[in-house]
Amino acid sequence: MSSTAFPGISTPAGPIPAHAPAWNRQRHSQMPSHRYADPYDRVSIPLSDTARTWPARRLTAAPLWVPVDLRDGNQALAEPMDPARKRRFFDLMVAMGYKEIEVGYPSASQTDFDFVRLIAAQDIAPEDVTIVVFTAARRDLIARTVEAIRGIRNPVVIHLYTATAPTWRETVLGRDRDELRALILDAGRDALALAEGLPHVRFEFSPEVFMLTEPDYALEVCNAMTALWEATPERPVILNLPATVEIATPNVYADQIEYMHRNLERREGVILSVHPHNDRGTGIACAELALLAGAERIEGCLFGNGERTGNVDLVTLALNLHAQGIDPMIDFSDIDEVRRTVEHSNRIEVHPRHPYVGDLVHTAFSGTHQDAIRKGFAEHRARAAREGRAESEIAWRVPYLPVDPADLGRSYDAVIRVNSQSGKGGIAYLLETGFGVQLPRRLQIDLAGHVQRRADESGAELDAHALWRIFDETYLGDRENARVALSEVRIEETSAESRVAFRLRIDDVETRTEHLGLGPVEAVAAELARRGVAIEVLDLHQTSVGSGNAVEALTLLEYRSAHGTGWAAGRDRSVLTATLNAVLVAADAALRVSDPALGSGEPGSR
Repeated sequence: MSSTAFPGISTPAGPIPAHAPAWNRQRHSQMPSHRYADPYDRVSIPLSDTARTWPARRLTAAPLWVPVDLRDGNQALAEPMDPARKRRFFDLMVAMGYKEIEVGYPSASQTDFDFVRLIAAQDIAPEDVTIVVFTAARRDLIARTVEAIRGIRNPVVIHLYTATAPTWRETVLGRDRDELRALILDAGRDALALAEGLPHVRFEFSPEVFMLTEPDYALEVCNAMTALWEATPERPVILNLPATVEIATPNVYADQIEYMHRNLERREGVILSVHPHNDRGTGIACAELALLAGAERIEGCLFGNGERTGNVDLVTLALNLHAQGIDPMIDFSDIDEVRRTVEHSNRIEVHPRHPYVGDLVHTAFSGTHQDAIRKGFAEHRARAAREGRAESEIAWRVPYLPVDPADLGRSYDAVIRVNSQSGKGGIAYLLETGFGVQLPRRLQIDLAGHVQRRADESGAELDAHALWRIFDETYLGDRENARVALSEVRIEETSAESRVAFRLRIDDVETRTEHLGLGPVEAVAAELARRGVAIEVLDLHQTSVGSGNAVEALTLLEYRSAHGTGWAAGRDRSVLTATLNAVLVAADAALRVSDPALGSGEPGSR
């Protein structure tokens, strides 16, 4: 029967199954589950209960991580990365310590081809970083790929793929097993021939849709490729076994990986790799169990971007190891900078509940959680004092926090001030409904602390107008008594260059300046830095105040100064003026922190 409140939902109303215990009152639903096959009916797993060994193993070391954000992740974006975003992302991955990076699909787009050529021309990759390029098993595409990598001095892996599962063979490719094996081997020979003379090139093969491919056929094709490419420990071949579409529980994938691990020929010359997707929401578990089953290398994306529900999340995987005492071999000590860069490159926000990095993952709202965390911190401090060691060096065992937020560059503010966090959703709602202002989540959290302090002082309920006054006083600054001011701003844009000219006053000293090739915000920030007031813009959000003819632009700016990070805001009928005003508020606050006698500090600083 349909619910009156939710007419699209058919409430389960069938009989209670005869085998159900008395305490389980669930009834059969109308969902057409009969249309889908049991995974064990779709692919055989040739391991018995006594044969598999992965359940008894333990993770003891990090695998070789291979981020595929610049290729696989990029293909899944509504707006693929432009060269600048790709370069920023690549530089981030190098800085974090990744030593093998899939950089693109050069035969698929000119942008990808040009980025690979940039690596060759500008030598932007450190010599110990291996560059991976991706191509389908077709001679013309392989030739274009080899053309892209010529001149790269780094080690290079040419990653060749073909779908091998029955449905893909029959419906998509129109080939039987023998015909497809011949096609794959022909492509392998083409790769060898076309890359001849490039001694730093190795090869990778992915039987795409591996998890739905007959195990004996996957083994047959992989063994044929390692024989063709003469895999040796000195020049190993990568066999990448992707869970292209998750169709079963993670133990099934682990069985498939262990079967390959134990039966591959030339095993010492093979790097066994996995590429789990997240269709069932178990990509992390698939990857971890695959490592137990013999995998040595994992392809995925930072924070799990990718087609459909995404690739496996390399950040969560690595920090899961960190949380159990295993060095992930990658640096996450500034997790917020990693997130900002990935969000900028992908134009996708990371969920506030995302493991380890989300804005709310170190915050407790429950009173029992808050009490346990506070007691845990007290015990931690006391134990460090007793042992005469720094708090950052002793074993971590604070309840409800699997890792120390400080390991990831996070402060304890969100944990210690948990009561001040609890009202942020209501604060944001009142400001949006009362004034049309939409605040980013991190600013909501920052503002909630100021609101809580004001509420504690007054003991009164705060309505939308009171909240706006607190916001105004905290982030918009006192422009009448500002120590930093801007005037006579002129912007000239031509096809050749941009020119920004303005007067900047700091206290009683005014300078006239002109900047070429910079945007207005960059130009003002550069002049401020030259005058000793360095402001780094970390994030910038645009919203509005009011409605109808009275609407004004409101710029919300997260920044870093010599005194820490903070938020500032600017408003005006002009979006550009509002943004410049926000930069001036941040600069003025930084000056007041430098000289406390002249002000109370930076707005929203932490």
